[in-house]
Amino acid sequence: MARKETDKSRIAPAYKKLLSTFGGQNWWPAETPFEVCVGAMLTQNASWGNVEKALANIRARGALSLAKLHAMPDEELAELIRPSGYFRLKAKRLKHLLAFLADVKGGKWRDFLRSLSLEKARETLLKVHGVGPETADSILLYSADMPSFVVDKYTLRIGGRCGWFPHGTKYEEARAIFMESVAKNVKVYNEFHALIVRLGANFCKTKPLCADCPLNSVCPKKI
Repeated sequence: MARKETDKSRIAPAYKKLLSTFGGQNWWPAETPFEVCVGAMLTQNASWGNVEKALANIRARGALSLAKLHAMPDEELAELIRPSGYFRLKAKRLKHLLAFLADVKGGKWRDFLRSLSLEKARETLLKVHGVGPETADSILLYSADMPSFVVDKYTLRIGGRCGWFPHGTKYEEARAIFMESVAKNVKVYNEFHALIVRLGANFCKTKPLCADCPLNSVCPKKI
């Protein structure tokens, strides 16, 4: 197969095209910054629909707060989040995050993160057991309103196919390319990530629907 040309200058125009096609996505669907943190942990290896079921269980218990979830026994929490999959593992990971959020600045974790530089805040989150790059960046962008671009499986798939970066590019490199190519703006990063998710879920699937894809005209046909 032909080697695809890569050109990161295509990234910013792709954002404008997706935004004009789909409009604003109003993502992340959460009522509070804390709910974003919980959702970011639960969405690891899970569909958002199943995460919503887990969050609904927590709400029904009246426990969607830092104090209540932090105090909840692990097994009880695991049962509530069962719909998100890997529920016992996720309960342990979530408990580590909850302990961190409760401990910093007397629970004023958002103020704490925002008092740090972006990379220092990211480094701090990544030290929490169970928090990986995508989770950390989701918390920073959607919960702390800090411009840290979120990369996911759709970003890597679409970026490789559209020639934004080479196939096989890893998370950190893809994140760096996006942050070099798009103005560091929380709203733009928020929308772009959500737009990529929509494109990946509806068009740039494992078997892509190229003929109807909004990026058809700028996406190389040979991979």
